[in-house]
Amino acid sequence: MIDLRLLREDPDRVRASQRARGEDVALVDALLSADELRRSSGVRFDELRAEQKQLGKLIPKATPEERAELLKKAEQLKTDVKAADAAQDEADAEAKRLLLQLGNLVHEDVPVGGEEDFVVLETHGTIRDFGAEGFEPKDHLELGEALGAIDMERGAKVSGSRFYYLTGVGALLELALVNAAIAQATEAGFIPMLTPALVRPRAMEGTGFLGQAAENVYHLEKDDYYLVGTSEVPLAAYHMDEIVEADKLPLRYAGFSPCFRREAGTYGKDTRGIFRVHQFDKVEMFSYVDPADAEAEHRRLLEWEKQWLTGLELPFQVIDVATGDLGASASRKFDCEAWIPTQGKYRELTSASNCDSFQARRLSVRMREGKKVQPLATLNGTLCAVPRTIVALLENHQLPDGSVRVPEVLRPYLGGREVLEPVAK
Repeated sequence: MIDLRLLREDPDRVRASQRARGEDVALVDALLSADELRRSSGVRFDELRAEQKQLGKLIPKATPEERAELLKKAEQLKTDVKAADAAQDEADAEAKRLLLQLGNLVHEDVPVGGEEDFVVLETHGTIRDFGAEGFEPKDHLELGEALGAIDMERGAKVSGSRFYYLTGVGALLELALVNAAIAQATEAGFIPMLTPALVRPRAMEGTGFLGQAAENVYHLEKDDYYLVGTSEVPLAAYHMDEIVEADKLPLRYAGFSPCFRREAGTYGKDTRGIFRVHQFDKVEMFSYVDPADAEAEHRRLLEWEKQWLTGLELPFQVIDVATGDLGASASRKFDCEAWIPTQGKYRELTSASNCDSFQARRLSVRMREGKKVQPLATLNGTLCAVPRTIVALLENHQLPDGSVRVPEVLRPYLGGREVLEPVAK
């Protein structure tokens, strides 16, 4: 959530942020009114309690005639205090409800617009000219089936559409990617983490995934648990309700977990293969930093993602995501999109998001420097979303005979294999 003091001092900035996101600007004024009522309710309660305490001191000293009148007044004050307390709680709850609906303030440099209004910041690598090489590229599913690496048919039989099996060399390729990603993150100073896939509502709400993103979250109603769509959620909640000493920052974690997404609203989109699925594994970088260092850490996360994709020898571009596609928690987000030959376009493989103190305020994660205690900043960056990375690897490194060249960075994790060969049917 944002700082309410900022809302009071500069509501126009908050309105501009809402407008840029394509969200309801009227929410800002509703929240201002709710905040004013919350504060005035608190003042009213405090005044009545003070009067009640003062009256309590007078009663023992009063004459019998005065005491009867004071006791009558005390009874009325008791009723008034109770009502004021209830009004204060109601006002607090309404202000919190509205505050949780408000997205993070967007960074002033973020391009304004929707999904297609991003700005390309960099391009890396060379797109292969398959025509010049004399063959038509196959898509990842055709390649994966020939390699004995992907089984969509049995995935659908067992679990339904958008589920799959990684088999044989496909399973080995996932393990190689995960191990290589964790190795890179560990070398960069991240602490490896295996995180829970089920979280309580506060963890999911605290990271901002129960607002506009709620439709893509799986909820187990009987137990009131949520399946995470990214290990960002348990990593953000790891230090929930804690105070971290400033000299311990930055804290960096690399989480590996299964991820679950409903993919609501994507009917008919990316239905072939494993590019958009309901369950996948991912290595996620997560940082807790001093707010003053958040922008620099955001750039560092991006550099680690670029290092990873360069090591996989994939052509990719870096984009500055537009305001309408940020998600509630991020003030700014950079995506790395890899070239997918059979689609003839770049597609998202990684994201790096700066959430400033938005998540930390909701989860009560604070830093202490001397006597000062304040919310810290959180950032997250995908290092390897496994299925999409496999898609990009198979299509970009395919050879005319249907085999696939293995980038050097992965060979130590694949028993030295240089090429993945099709299996005999």
